[in-house]
Amino acid sequence: MNIDREKQKAAFGRLLDIMDRLRAECPWDRKQTMESLRPNTIEEVYELSDAIMSQNHKNVAKELGDVLLHVVFYSKILEENGEYDIESVINFLCDKLIYRHPHVFSSTEVSGAEQVVSNWEQLKIKEKDGNKRILSGVPGAMPSLIKSYRMQEKAHAVGFDWERKEQVWDKVKEELGEFEAELRKGDGQDRDAEGELGDLLFSIVNAARLYGLDPDTALDRTCEKFRRRFTYLEEHTIRQGRDLKEMSLAEMDEIWNEAKARGL
Repeated sequence: MNIDREKQKAAFGRLLDIMDRLRAECPWDRKQTMESLRPNTIEEVYELSDAIMSQNHKNVAKELGDVLLHVVFYSKILEENGEYDIESVINFLCDKLIYRHPHVFSSTEVSGAEQVVSNWEQLKIKEKDGNKRILSGVPGAMPSLIKSYRMQEKAHAVGFDWERKEQVWDKVKEELGEFEAELRKGDGQDRDAEGELGDLLFSIVNAARLYGLDPDTALDRTCEKFRRRFTYLEEHTIRQGRDLKEMSLAEMDEIWNEAKARGL
């Protein structure tokens, strides 16, 4: 694929011109605010995630366009407020990338990707308008599974981690035991059991991180596998004119295992 920077710049300029017209002439676009766009932005990012997971690169390109539209839209609103504009947004990003990559744009030397991440976190803390605490850069609204992984990554970047990754299994076993003990009490203290479940899940996420696995991706793939197999089970019963609620677990397991054998 031939890369033409001038064509890329022209395409981006075309998008900015279209955004200007939409904001001026379209009733829907004109009435939007940052707050009204926020749910749509979140949805677009999830659609991008779906495209990435399905490895459909054409859809990835399309969904990236939708996310880019939102970046341009927010920038246009900032511009109208007389605060910042798309130039500010891009320059903030460029300045940050240069500052946080001194091993590329300056004389700092690094031993590998691990040190790059560690330096990144240290530089974030030093930024005047950056996050003043290591974990304050993890959004509170982030999905919990991803949030726990990012918190652990950030803690690792400053040296707060197990000396050997194998040590994490003692913690997983400890948390599992505490969760089981809380469930055995059966005294209605649901919040205590919930807390122990959270600790167990956090330790499993930690184990995944230490072994180079992304727990969110792993769980997403398992969810899709469950969807395929359960849908197969459901469609099988529909073809037979039966209702899942009327079937025994053994009957459902037989069809489930058939789905597994088919590679679903």
